[in-house]
Amino acid sequence: MLQDGRVPHALMFTGPEGSGNLPTAMAFIQYLFCENKLSEDACGICPSCLKTGKLIHPDLHLVFPIPISKSVRTSSDLLPEFRNMFLETPYLTIQDWFGNLDAENKQPLIPADEANDILKKLSYTSYEGGYKTMVIWQPEKMNASSANKLLKILEEPPEKTLFLLVCNHPDQLLSTIISRVQQITFQRIDIEDIVKGLVDEFECQASHAKQVALLCDGSYREAQLLLQHLDGGTAYLQKFRTFMLIALKFDAIKAVSWIDDNARTGREQQKQFLQYGLEIFRDCLMFNFGSVDLVRHSGEEKEFITKFSRFVHQRNYERLLEEFNSAFYHVERNANPKILFMDLLMKTNELINMNP
Repeated sequence: MLQDGRVPHALMFTGPEGSGNLPTAMAFIQYLFCENKLSEDACGICPSCLKTGKLIHPDLHLVFPIPISKSVRTSSDLLPEFRNMFLETPYLTIQDWFGNLDAENKQPLIPADEANDILKKLSYTSYEGGYKTMVIWQPEKMNASSANKLLKILEEPPEKTLFLLVCNHPDQLLSTIISRVQQITFQRIDIEDIVKGLVDEFECQASHAKQVALLCDGSYREAQLLLQHLDGGTAYLQKFRTFMLIALKFDAIKAVSWIDDNARTGREQQKQFLQYGLEIFRDCLMFNFGSVDLVRHSGEEKEFITKFSRFVHQRNYERLLEEFNSAFYHVERNANPKILFMDLLMKTNELINMNP
C-alpha cells in the first residue's frame, strides 16, 4: 500500500488476542514515518523510526480502553503507562493492561470524551509535514456515544490522516464503522512460529516451547504466560489428572480442596488449564480413531492419553468441549472461579461416566 501510494484513510487490523495485530500496527506506522525506507521494512535507525519505536512520535496518537475515574478521563491521562506496557509486552491483552493498572474489576471503556479528544488532536497541523496517525486499540470498547462520534470522523477525515483500528472482536463494532474501513484479518499464529519465537526470546528448551505452543491456541501472548508457569513440563498434566480423578467418582472433599487451590492461581492460569484440557480431549479422540501420528503430546502426557482416552468418545466429546469452552469464556469475564469450577466438575462427572 505504501509503496504504491494507495494508503486508505482508515485500516482495521482484526484478529484474536496474541495474533500480533497490535505490534504489526506499530510497525506499519514506523514504516510510514521512516525517512529511509527499505524494500520490506523501516530502517529502524532514523530519527522518525526511533521516535515511533518508543511511541513518542508527535504525529502518532494513541487511543485505548481506560478505567474511568475522576483523574482518568481519556487515554492521554494514562499514555506513559501504556507506552511502558507496550514496550515491555508488545502482544499485550486487555487483561495485561488492566492488570498492570490494578483495575481488573473496572469495565474497560473508550468514552465519549475520547472522541472529542480525537477531533482536537487531528485538528492540529502535522508536526513533520506528513501523515497524522491515530491508532485505536480495542475500538470495540467504545460506548455508543463515542462510536457514533468516531463514525462521523471516519466519514469526513482530515486530509493526510490515517486511522488504524486494532480490533479483537469486530462483531461488537457498529456495522457502519466496519463499512468505512479497509479490514485486514490476522490469523492465529502457527505452532512452528510460536516455538521459534519462544526459543529465541527465552532461550528455553524446544520441547517446552513445543508443549506450550500446542496449548496456547495460536496466541503468542498466551504462550509467553504459559511458559512462565510451566513446571518441568508436567504441571498442567498433574492438575488435569487430579481434576479428572475427582470428577470420575466425584469426591466432594477433594473437589472442594482442588477448587480452593485453583481459585488462588489467578485467571490466566485457570484459562490455560482449560485450554490444556481441550487439547487433551482432542488428542484422546485422535488416539481412539487410530490416528496416533496426529496425537500432539508425547512422553508422560502421551502415556496418560492412552489410558484416559477410553473416557472420551463420540457421545461426549462435543459436550466436553462445549463445557470447557464455556468455562473459559466465563473466566475471561470474571466469573466466580469456585462456583464455575464446581459446576464444571459436576458436569464432567456426568459426561466421562457416559457409556460410549
